Amino acid sequence: MTAQGIAASAPDAQARGRPRILIIKPSSLGDIVHGLPVLASLREAHPRAHVAWLVARAFAPLLENHPLLDEVIVFDRKRLGRLWIHPGAMADLLRLVSRLRRARFDIVVDLQGLVRSAFFGWACGAPQRVGFAAARELAWLFYTRRVACPAQIEHAVERNLHVARALGWPVARARFPLAITEAERRAAQRSLADAGVGAPYVALLPGARWLSKRWPPARFVELIDRIQSSGGSCVLLGAPDERPLAAQIAAACRTPPANLAGRTTLRELAAVLEGAERVISQDSGPMHLAAALGRPLVALFGPTSPRRTGPYSGSARVVTHVVPCAPCYRRRCPLRHHDCLEKLAVQQVIDAMDGQGEGVAMTRMGAAGFEPA
Repeated sequence: MTAQGIAASAPDAQARGRPRILIIKPSSLGDIVHGLPVLASLREAHPRAHVAWLVARAFAPLLENHPLLDEVIVFDRKRLGRLWIHPGAMADLLRLVSRLRRARFDIVVDLQGLVRSAFFGWACGAPQRVGFAAARELAWLFYTRRVACPAQIEHAVERNLHVARALGWPVARARFPLAITEAERRAAQRSLADAGVGAPYVALLPGARWLSKRWPPARFVELIDRIQSSGGSCVLLGAPDERPLAAQIAAACRTPPANLAGRTTLRELAAVLEGAERVISQDSGPMHLAAALGRPLVALFGPTSPRRTGPYSGSARVVTHVVPCAPCYRRRCPLRHHDCLEKLAVQQVIDAMDGQGEGVAMTRMGAAGFEPA
């Protein structure tokens, strides 16, 4: 069934002549970036549709005032996760469900694939609820249409776009509309100038939510020293809770680099990444931002697979140290040696920055079909 056919199958949509479509992808940062090509495809298929996105509060700034969205529905994911502990969480949930039902969505596309996201889609009362056939936690039970992904489709971006194709939405290339404004670019430039950083600069992201994804701080120190000894300028970036890690790295460098970790908004962070000559990162949300912006990027992978969640960009190179236990997808190394990243040498990263060595561009659509923001 085509996208137009799905929209027309809902009587309310037919009467209004403007289908109301909800994308559910609450978190995390990288996952939301991976969902942006679906938004671009949807909008191309339905330029007049009312399009909304349900997102967790922490990541809402990435989508607020987005030119392709008519509505951003924000909820406190952590608070609702404490439903039976926090006295106001149940009231919050009921208000959210009430808002979703009042919106009278015709189509819900659940890209998260968990029971909570599927429940929100079901609670909307939308006649068409679309999700992955292999969704976890029995989430597929809430869908009216289940999209099966062939085994050869591994990358998260391509899996999401497979859903768009199944709905009949056009997918010529993977587009990542981030819509950074000039005001945000100016704010980023002021932050860099205040830190004494001028162009060109290398942006480094030493943090990651999983400890197992983190390259040892001493390696970042060595890398920064080598870049700066060659005349380069470095800036450390990250979330507020990563500022101590960034400060530890900066203090150990021969010449401390600028440290903007925790000092930018999410959208200013994107603007700083957009202006970088090169980005060095582990598997993290900001890494996917840099890839979506088309920046030259070296991504360090250990316990996760770049074939599934690598930077989706023709300008990115992935560096790994091959070990038999990777990818393990464990937040802490179960073998306690962390060899996948402990043995990843600084020279490998330098070689990848220079376009040499074993780093490879990890995207199949990227070379012919990637379009930066």
